[in-house]
Amino acid sequence: MLGAIEAGGTKFVCAVGNEDGTLVERIQLDTLTPENTIPHVIEFFKNHKIEALGVGSFGPVDIDKNSVTYGNITSTPKPGWKDYPFLQTLKDALQVPMEFNTDVNAAALGEVMLGAAQDVDSCLYITVGTGIGAGAVIQGELLQGLSHPEMGHILVRRHADDAYEGFCPYHGDCLEGMAAGPAIEKRWGKKGVELQDKQEVWELESYYLAQALMQFILTVSPKKIIMGGGVMKQKQLFPLIQKKVQELLNGYVAVPQILENIDQYIVPPGLGDDAGITGALMLAKRALEK
Repeated sequence: MLGAIEAGGTKFVCAVGNEDGTLVERIQLDTLTPENTIPHVIEFFKNHKIEALGVGSFGPVDIDKNSVTYGNITSTPKPGWKDYPFLQTLKDALQVPMEFNTDVNAAALGEVMLGAAQDVDSCLYITVGTGIGAGAVIQGELLQGLSHPEMGHILVRRHADDAYEGFCPYHGDCLEGMAAGPAIEKRWGKKGVELQDKQEVWELESYYLAQALMQFILTVSPKKIIMGGGVMKQKQLFPLIQKKVQELLNGYVAVPQILENIDQYIVPPGLGDDAGITGALMLAKRALEK
């Protein structure tokens, strides 16, 4: 039995399952302070005799295994979690092998191993919801450098008719500041789910997201792009983004995946809402194999 945690900014999903990705049991908890959340997480896994644990966490987090703060949540604005020793707390309590990464990297791994990217060895997973984050698997390995990717905070060109200033507390009008769920609500006065019939909302949203995908294609060259999160449940976004990506690239990346089959290249998650927790289970599998 393997354990998995998808630690999000608003909710924790804890699950147990097996090496083929089958989820046997799960619970969902609100993300409160560590003192109010972590004891329930630990109790859940202590009640199941897990052999390893995989953790996909909201961030920013330290995923450098040579760092003294490996496994810590670092500069998050979420109250109580800044500099929290997340992984070490779990290790002290559970005493099993663990693998730790970002929630979006975990989702990317889940999609490569068991989801929409099983036919390739490289993919980009982007979540567009309360925030925007992206994880990448390149030739079977999770992308990591000085830290993990923070693709949600790239700068994008502002639309000429968009006066919204952006809500990111660090960068203002970065991609997350202009295109995450809160930006939609603050700009239009309603949540995205209440605006699904307003074409102008999704034209503007796709304008920003397509710019981001163009940059990711040119820099990371993923073999598939998977877009999840609450905002991407607006299925009308996919054809708008696909069309705008083709227009922005303008034939420069001359491959059939973009020129001819872009509807099979930019896709929703094959695992649906379970991409993150399934990917965390696959991190546990890796921890066990090591």
